[in-house]
Amino acid sequence: MSTKVVTAPVRIGYANIMQPRLNELSGKEEFSAVVLVPKSDAQTVAALKAAAKATIEKKFGSTPPKGIKNPLRDGDSPKDDGEPRGDEYAGHWFFNAKSNAEYKPGVVDKTGKTLEARDAVMSGDTVRLSLNAYAYAAPGNTGVGFGILNVMLVDNTNRFGEGRSSAADDFGIVTSAAADFKEPAVAVESDWE
Repeated sequence: MSTKVVTAPVRIGYANIMQPRLNELSGKEEFSAVVLVPKSDAQTVAALKAAAKATIEKKFGSTPPKGIKNPLRDGDSPKDDGEPRGDEYAGHWFFNAKSNAEYKPGVVDKTGKTLEARDAVMSGDTVRLSLNAYAYAAPGNTGVGFGILNVMLVDNTNRFGEGRSSAADDFGIVTSAAADFKEPAVAVESDWE
């Protein structure tokens, strides 16, 4: 059984796909994302579970150790501290996926054109991923993770944080080089006083 999975379209968060980021726990640079798989996508969920199971059997044989961490987590359940997850997690399974900095994922658009711009793939984008399941074992921390092999950008029209106002909207357009910038402060609605 294969440990490789090619997903149907999924959304990603905390995306570091185009440029690696320092993982503060490991001290290593890595490409990474939180992958949000719709619970309605039974085929992708089944493929991820099958790859995880095959990886466990490959690493540990027919009698795996107790307490192996399942990489798929329920987006409808609260965080470990009891706080609710963000709305984007609702109705999804989610997991972290990563690859070491020396293994940059290939990134293409729907036509197969290679994407290289730093902002080509960002949080909230819909992508397809090719992933490879891997097992890890350390004292008190045994489980399965998914490494990012390649990424196909499917849609980038619903990125997280797109509702942010622009600087031009907040400050207005300056039409004179001699502007004195002595405009009065403007109240902005807020939840706190």
